[in-house]
Amino acid sequence: MLFRSCKEKACVKERVVAPCSPLPSEKPEAMASATLLKSSFLPKKSEWGATRQAAAPKPVTVSMVVRAGAYDDELVKTAKTIASPGRGILAMDESNATCGKRLASIGLENTEANRQAYRTLLVTAPGLGQYISGAILFEETLYQSTVDGKKIVDILTEQKIVPGIKVDKGLVPLAGSNNESWCQGLDGLASREAAYYQQGARFAKWRTVVSIPNGPSELAVKEAAWGLARYAAISQDNGLVPIVEPEILLDGEHGIDRTFEVAQKVWAETFFYMAENNVMFEGILLKPSMVTPGAECKDRATPEQVSDYTLKLLHRRIPPAVPGIMFLSGGQSEVEATQNLNAMNQGPNPWHVSFSYARALQNTCLKTWGGQPENVKAAQDALLLRAKANSLAQLGKYTSDGEAAEAKEGMFVKNYVY
Repeated sequence: MLFRSCKEKACVKERVVAPCSPLPSEKPEAMASATLLKSSFLPKKSEWGATRQAAAPKPVTVSMVVRAGAYDDELVKTAKTIASPGRGILAMDESNATCGKRLASIGLENTEANRQAYRTLLVTAPGLGQYISGAILFEETLYQSTVDGKKIVDILTEQKIVPGIKVDKGLVPLAGSNNESWCQGLDGLASREAAYYQQGARFAKWRTVVSIPNGPSELAVKEAAWGLARYAAISQDNGLVPIVEPEILLDGEHGIDRTFEVAQKVWAETFFYMAENNVMFEGILLKPSMVTPGAECKDRATPEQVSDYTLKLLHRRIPPAVPGIMFLSGGQSEVEATQNLNAMNQGPNPWHVSFSYARALQNTCLKTWGGQPENVKAAQDALLLRAKANSLAQLGKYTSDGEAAEAKEGMFVKNYVY
């Protein structure tokens, strides 16, 4: 090899390419490549034999919101109390207008005195707390006393029944939708719930609905889910366990598969937005519809089919951290609601699978009473009979032997409102 200078020869000995002046036959591009090679790839002499250390990663700051509410421990305790074995919820939170319709069905005028008499009958049933762990009240009832002058909240507490309160303001048309609705009541909710807590309420209920015949539209599903999530977060901040009720209305001719499809979407959206709002799942209760065919569908489902579809949906969508699933009856007959619940409790579940029934507990009781004082005990016995039947269903031990024909009559009302 020929060298043009001693300097270049030294560079070759050291196995380092040095930028020398180009020979007449060399192109500038070749020398530029040599310079790049030296600066980019080859180690310096001082680094020979040394292991190069990777640069230390730069710290990354991650911002997280961790919920730590003042009532967290109490919320968990309340939810577990309501979701206790063999017990469920008595929903007696009908608005005054809806209660008036019930009273009218037995020939009574819708007056505060008549509403008070009927509610007194319900909460003073002897031994009711053996089967009922919580009672959802309307605002009037929360502040009401029995006909004997004792506070209804105190009567419930003595029966070891947790008092609850309906906090939504009802359904109104949802603009921009397919004749669907949304639930109002978020305005002023925090201050109202603070007052309800002071009055003795320890859980709340918010009902919103989704209609399958009307879609449901994406707008209606998201509105329902977001409203439930905001309500749940506000309730927990004020010490009330939120009962989250995304009701899939029974209206329609659709089959059970369509109900499953819609419910799967609604439940997914609801839990997504609750997570977005930092709702503590250990301190809520879910009050969903069972997965059944539409009320006008010709293909009826057996309790085993309802159980299979509903439990499959629960396992797909509901975190096991949720303490209790308190199903609504949604217009099923008293016996049908109990049979379906019993079918779902034939094996172990990660949640307390129970009931939160209104008509499915009260229908026979109301008719038996008929507004007559002498019928109070018989009416209370009818209430206790249904409460015990559903208590057994929660334990998976119910049988329909001996059920009256009246208890098997359906109670579906199209476009039902509270």
